[in-house]
Amino acid sequence: MSDDGERAISIIGFIGSVFSPWYRWSGRKDPANHCCLNVVTYGRGGRWTMTDRGSEALGLSRDRLQIGPSAMVWEGDKLIVEIDELSTPHAQKLQGRVIVRPSALTSVELPLTDCGTHIWRPFAPKADIEVQLNRPGWTWSGHGYFDANFGTRALEADFSYWTWGRFPLSDGAACFYDATRRDGSDLAVAIGFGEDGTPRPIEMPPKATLPRPFWQVRRETRADHGYTPRQVKPMLDAPFYNRSAVQTKINGEETIGVHEALDLDRFRGPWLMPMLAVRVPRRRRWPGGLGN
Repeated sequence: MSDDGERAISIIGFIGSVFSPWYRWSGRKDPANHCCLNVVTYGRGGRWTMTDRGSEALGLSRDRLQIGPSAMVWEGDKLIVEIDELSTPHAQKLQGRVIVRPSALTSVELPLTDCGTHIWRPFAPKADIEVQLNRPGWTWSGHGYFDANFGTRALEADFSYWTWGRFPLSDGAACFYDATRRDGSDLAVAIGFGEDGTPRPIEMPPKATLPRPFWQVRRETRADHGYTPRQVKPMLDAPFYNRSAVQTKINGEETIGVHEALDLDRFRGPWLMPMLAVRVPRRRRWPGGLGN
């Protein structure tokens, strides 16, 4: 998020693009054959890119994840994201780089299921970010976050609903993971991080509801008792997924962070896949395809 709150960006590198209809239709047998760099910019002139690419586009080394013309590169103490993608539906070039400088790195790894089929790894709960893109006004700085999720089963196979939130604090950051699993059990995790990345227990505030957006995805977050959280910036509103900037209060401190809600009952419905295919083009071979 930019320091002035006017702009934001989300970037996800996929090996096995979990939200791709093409990966689902393939039977999810070959994750490397469905790799993707999803870049979404929020604010004036915002763009969406999410191209499902074949295994020829994937390159892996100790410090580099290459996906077609784009890459994530770990260089010294920072993560550099090199972006060269086409937005949909207007096929406009989105190029540039994003630099993420963590204040510290953590070694936290949290299983989201008892059998370990899904793992959450918050590498950098708090970071500085620099954005330099080929769009008017899209050079800015702000604060960011860097994490990863790993899984051996489809999300909708193990979960029906989840929410996640990351909120910067004056002395670090707080993350909340709440989920309803398919077996009927619930996940409820609150974890704090110091400026040096050290994890620490924090008191779990009660759940609080947020108004439903246009697509009516149910939204919940955590907030101190008696405090009413609110959306301060809409980001992504899809039939099964919502992302927004939310203002809440955590253990007495008011903060604005990023919140996500995911309805996996909706996501597993077959009616959704043709809709997603419009926003997620497939480029099987590399090099080649349309533009990139």
